[in-house]
Amino acid sequence: MRSIWNGAISFGLVSIPIKLVNATQNRSISFRQIHTEDGGRIRYRKVCELEDREVGQAEIGKGYEDADGTIVPITDEDLSHLPLPTARTIEIVAFVPADRIDPLQMDAAYYLAAGGAQAAKPYTLLREALKRSQKVAIAKYALRGRERLGMLRVVDDAIAMHGLLWPDEVRAPEGVAPDTPVTVNDKELDLADALMDTLGEIELEELHDEYREALEEVVAAKVSGEAPPETPEPARSGKVLDLMAALENSVRAAKESRGERPAEAEEASGAREAEVRTLPQRKSARAAPKQTSGKKSAAGGKAAAKKTASSASSASSTSSARKSTSKSAQGAKKTPAKSTARSTGKTTAKKTAAKKTASRKRSA
Repeated sequence: MRSIWNGAISFGLVSIPIKLVNATQNRSISFRQIHTEDGGRIRYRKVCELEDREVGQAEIGKGYEDADGTIVPITDEDLSHLPLPTARTIEIVAFVPADRIDPLQMDAAYYLAAGGAQAAKPYTLLREALKRSQKVAIAKYALRGRERLGMLRVVDDAIAMHGLLWPDEVRAPEGVAPDTPVTVNDKELDLADALMDTLGEIELEELHDEYREALEEVVAAKVSGEAPPETPEPARSGKVLDLMAALENSVRAAKESRGERPAEAEEASGAREAEVRTLPQRKSARAAPKQTSGKKSAAGGKAAAKKTASSASSASSTSSARKSTSKSAQGAKKTPAKSTARSTGKTTAKKTAAKKTASRKRSA
């Protein structure tokens, strides 16, 4: 990697020669301005407004514009006399815990490469000291005409430096938070926690710039003379009217995207109440048992009464009819027996009376 700055790290009385290289790269696609009629490039020309002519880079210098619009020329020689001890030195001023650094202060990132074989020993010493202390180094350095603040930390076996904004360059978040009084209940927080747990963690290496990839496809299609890819339907968005419903749907969708079944999702989240569903009634294919006796008929009537009221009524009517028929039959059987007994008794009485009459006549 090409170095953009050469200097040294000042670590007390220890000086470590280093080279500063960019730790990041811009992967975005840039466009040129063109004339839409003929595709010609649109270029900016540097023109002196006093002479109304174009000037070259060798004729361009620096100047400071005063409040009244006056331009004060500043030369490189003027800047070389600035009392900056950090002109070619990254001066470490303190070691602090990493959580003391507000991420809002983070700026560009660089790698510090050892400047030759003589720098290997002190470079390794500083790296191992940072590892063991679990702290970061706060340093000052000068780059591109001004003094800056930096943070040194260990990345694998290298020392990285993050440019930091000065504390007075970070604006306070005044007027940013909503001023409307809002109350968040525990159930909403539970659902938000469940959604956070469902989304879980992710390896940052898995994330990529989908916009740049789509833009590359469009450019490739235009170069090959093909039609650009179709634009997918955007997700519908709108005002959230029911926050609880939105959270519940989000948790459910996140669970389903991970391949979990709804039952597992509800059990895992523990934040939603169980959903009670009415199962459809199935028709029974089993026929009603045949009634062969009074007892079975009564039992069938009771069973039918448990199923439906109409069946119970029908069974009761059938049972009563059968009981009445049974009683009638039994009564019909008893009636001839009684009549026979009565007629037999009368005949016997008549015979007895006749015998007594005959006996009396003989005796007379």
